[in-house]
Amino acid sequence: MANSDSFIEEVSEELRRDRLFGAMRRWGWVLALIVLGLVGGAAWLEYQRSQERAAAEGFGTALIAALDLPDPEARLAALEAIPTEGPVPAIVLALLAAGEIVQDGEGADMAADRLRAAAQGAEIPRRYRDLALLRAEILAPSDAETARLVLGTLAEAGAPYAALAEEQLALLDLRTGDLDGALERLRGLERSAAATPGLQQRASQLIVALEAGSRLVDAAPAPVPEVAPEVEPLVEDVAPEADVGQDADTPPETAAEEPAPDTGN
Repeated sequence: MANSDSFIEEVSEELRRDRLFGAMRRWGWVLALIVLGLVGGAAWLEYQRSQERAAAEGFGTALIAALDLPDPEARLAALEAIPTEGPVPAIVLALLAAGEIVQDGEGADMAADRLRAAAQGAEIPRRYRDLALLRAEILAPSDAETARLVLGTLAEAGAPYAALAEEQLALLDLRTGDLDGALERLRGLERSAAATPGLQQRASQLIVALEAGSRLVDAAPAPVPEVAPEVEPLVEDVAPEADVGQDADTPPETAAEEPAPDTGN
């Protein structure tokens, strides 16, 4: 009986082994494909990462070389010559170029237009897009309605630059004559946990100044109107008038007196 059980177990073991080998011969290529796919995918991901790392290093090296140039025009030309792949490098270049365009208060409109154009696109991360739009509104503010719409979006809860946008909204309220609204926004910035200590200090100083009766004035010098040069009137040669005290009937004195007649003879 023991020999019979042992024989049955051996036969069963052989059958299981045969079935396993048959399944391996039938489906082994599928397993090989899965292994090759995993290895190939890992290799491709590593290659992609190395390419992105090399592109980022090259982009950063070009940025440093451009910003090290001494002349602003040369820096701007070098920044514009850097090739970009993707929306993020493009908007980073636009933000850096904006600082080079604005020199001595000039070029603000051009820099703002470039920042607004670079901020268009759904693939741009919000932190870069919001920074470009906020910078554009600081350099060259839009009309009151458009600026309020843009800054209101930037000041939403959870936005990366909400506190700075709220500060610009307070300044916009001051420009449009809404003193109470500006003070309310500034007091909110004083208590905001998202505001930096420097921003809270600016808000406090502005509140004190406004409550003291100060007015917000543009620090930029007003343009001096051109005045046409004065033209001196032409003076004609006029003979000198006779002395008022002299008799009108008296003839004027001659240049040389006539000699007196000889009375000796």
